[in-house]
Amino acid sequence: MLAKSQTCAVVGLDGFIVQVEVDISNGLPVFNVVGLPDTAVQEARERVRAALRNSGCQFPMRRITVNLAPADLKKAGPAYDLPIAVGILLSSGQIDLPYEPSLFLGELSLDGGLRHTNGVLPMVSVAREQGFAAVYVPTPDAAEASLVEGIQVYPVPTLAALVSHLLGESRIEPLEYAGLPESEGPVAGGYNLAHIKGQDHAKRALEVAAAGFHNILFNGPPGSGKTMLARSLPTILPRMSSEEALDATKIYSISGALPSGCPLVAERPFRAPHYSISNAGLVGGGRNLRPGEITMSHRGVLFLDELPEFDRTALESLRQPLEDKVVTISRVSGSVTYPASFMLVAAQNPCPCGYYSHPRKECTCSASTVARYQKRISGPLMDRIDIFVEVPPVEYDKLVDEELAEDSTVVRKRVEKARQTQRQRFDEGSDHFNSQMGAAEVWKLCRLEDSAKSLLQTATNQLNLSARAFHRIVKVSRTIADLADSDTNQRKPPGGGASISFARPELKSNRILAARGLLKTGTLAFRRSFRSLVRARC
Repeated sequence: MLAKSQTCAVVGLDGFIVQVEVDISNGLPVFNVVGLPDTAVQEARERVRAALRNSGCQFPMRRITVNLAPADLKKAGPAYDLPIAVGILLSSGQIDLPYEPSLFLGELSLDGGLRHTNGVLPMVSVAREQGFAAVYVPTPDAAEASLVEGIQVYPVPTLAALVSHLLGESRIEPLEYAGLPESEGPVAGGYNLAHIKGQDHAKRALEVAAAGFHNILFNGPPGSGKTMLARSLPTILPRMSSEEALDATKIYSISGALPSGCPLVAERPFRAPHYSISNAGLVGGGRNLRPGEITMSHRGVLFLDELPEFDRTALESLRQPLEDKVVTISRVSGSVTYPASFMLVAAQNPCPCGYYSHPRKECTCSASTVARYQKRISGPLMDRIDIFVEVPPVEYDKLVDEELAEDSTVVRKRVEKARQTQRQRFDEGSDHFNSQMGAAEVWKLCRLEDSAKSLLQTATNQLNLSARAFHRIVKVSRTIADLADSDTNQRKPPGGGASISFARPELKSNRILAARGLLKTGTLAFRRSFRSLVRARC
């Protein structure tokens, strides 16, 4: 007798409905699973056999053939246990399927219990899109599945309980959609800008980076506060919208990284991999093409401490995701594309010992050693970083000052207001920031006055700025304007863009542009607002 049940497969972040066809026929007892299953799916035969017997059900001692269709889609993971068991029960006449179209997901234990299964959220989302009315998931994953609106979620504790439910003996009550919980705490992990002594210019640069989604690099000696600044960034970033939270949760669900008892990623991800990480660990890959750290930081922050110590190949692999906001992984077994819209925050010492150009400690590195250390970061990668900040040692007077600096909550409000301005500029509700403007948008929304063009021409010629660096200077300027509430009374400035004028900045060396930005009403002016240099490198 032939019976069919429905389940789902996940490839990358995309879900595909899989039909489980079970045929029980006369012949010697054998249990075959076909349809391009991996080892975990093949091992489902023994789990299903033991679970059925220990749940009080009959396991047919006949020829059983299970086909997972479509046969050309690779099936991986233990989520097929429950639909295979349901198919066998249907084919042997022990149960009947519910009237409404239903999807079954879950890994079985030998005693018939259902265990946590990765990737439940994206699979339930696909089920809703495909018109399924109900989904049966393990009880530990029910809260995660209930984040999807418009579909009934049945928490199944055991296979025996599911059988009783389908036979009408003991009903399993579905979970009601209760909406998405919102994050209330503005400060995560105990970090707060108010606790950082001094470094006012670095905190201002961090605020500008957060407002425009700009990549930023901190350069300074050990102990100057680079790591603390970076870890405080999530406390001033805007709270995630429902769409952003679901995007991040899908990634964490597939990776099996959702915290226990926390079905939704409500805080922006902050990933800080060690510099010994491999290229596959950073970008993603592996036998089954798993997401890497840059995908895990989607909608959040990727912090690379000790940047020159990272493998050069791994760092170079960041170039395409930083530009395209996606990462494509191609292997012999297939190709997947993961989202990778993240803020890159990096920190580095000026030299191997860390005290090059330190005001009080002598550097022990030779000139050639310092040059080699700084050349570990390629020019193309540096060209994709918008803001460079020198973080000097903190003076004693500031360390012992008991007065707290500006709280992260206050800074977050300004950042959220600037982000709202950008949403209105790039059409209401769009997920677009100043750092993501294309060349056409830069000229349309940031029109330059003659004085600004003259200054930028001088800077471009003397500092050998690339076209990308030129545009990034204008984009950062646009963000400073948004923070200062310029042009907020108009959806788009007259003539297609705000006029930008620049006062002459201080020029130091052939690679540093002192970008001291401060807004005047209706215009942007490069002048003193940072107490130390915020460097924009070519």
